[in-house]
Amino acid sequence: MKADVGPIDLERVKTYALADRPSKVGTAEFAGVWAPGGALSAFLERLPRVLAASDLRAVIAAIVAAYRGQHPVIFGMGAHVIKTGLGPILIDLMERGIISGVALNGAGIIHDLEVAMTGRTSEEVGPALDDGSFGMAEETAAVIHRAVAAPASQVEGLGRAVGALILNSGFPFASNSILAAGARLRIPVTVHVAIGTDVIHMHPGFDAARTGAASYLDFRILAAQVAQLEGGVFMNAGSAVILPEVFLKTVGLARNLGHRLEAFTTVDLDFIRHYRPTVNVLQRPTARGGRGISLVGHHEILLPLIAAGVIEALGETAASVPAPLGS
Repeated sequence: MKADVGPIDLERVKTYALADRPSKVGTAEFAGVWAPGGALSAFLERLPRVLAASDLRAVIAAIVAAYRGQHPVIFGMGAHVIKTGLGPILIDLMERGIISGVALNGAGIIHDLEVAMTGRTSEEVGPALDDGSFGMAEETAAVIHRAVAAPASQVEGLGRAVGALILNSGFPFASNSILAAGARLRIPVTVHVAIGTDVIHMHPGFDAARTGAASYLDFRILAAQVAQLEGGVFMNAGSAVILPEVFLKTVGLARNLGHRLEAFTTVDLDFIRHYRPTVNVLQRPTARGGRGISLVGHHEILLPLIAAGVIEALGETAASVPAPLGS
């Protein structure tokens, strides 16, 4: 091996004309400057036509197309969506007939119920864990256990049972409850529980058998919705494990039973890209067709932006008309 190596000779390097090279971005894709007084639709139109801006418009367009084609729009979510104050946004989309189904993890019923009862939720885990009081709010567990004990939980599922209880209990902030809105509007709000993951599982009144049976019924209800997802949209917001796994199984079950499930859109929205949402929501279910879209960002910014974009695009065709209480 030679001890000294001189610099490479560049004299024979081959070049080409810039005009002959394909380029990924041009001025046609550049952002448009903002004009004061413009509408949201103008803002979206002025976003650059690259990367996440294009994906954002694609998500809005997919939801609009699903609504116009009378296809399902199913919104799966972790409880963080509730804790960031987005219940009114989702309820409005439910009332407009845009969202046709909601799927929650087990924590979702806890935070949704606490908001309905008191107008606030989410404890400071660290100090409460230190002194042993974490998750021990008496009323939260008692109300959910009462809903699970009701016959409706075994007939209509866990989400409908808790939603009906909230709807009929006269809680002062029930108008902010996604579960109550589902019961009021007769829109499925399913709850998918993993035993041992939620604070109410630490309480003595917890009935694991009835909770499991009610949550399993909700799984079957969600699977029936997913079986009709052709042309529709499934969005996962903030669930890194439970809902991506549940969704994958509903897709497999629907196809096993002979339902056509090829051309649809899936969306994952979270702070970072997680493995299971990427693989089980965006990639595997859409491998036979359709499209999976990842939007990385804060729920409290992106979800209202998506909702507003959809409502703007639909105009008066999706006017919010709340159903009467108790309907």
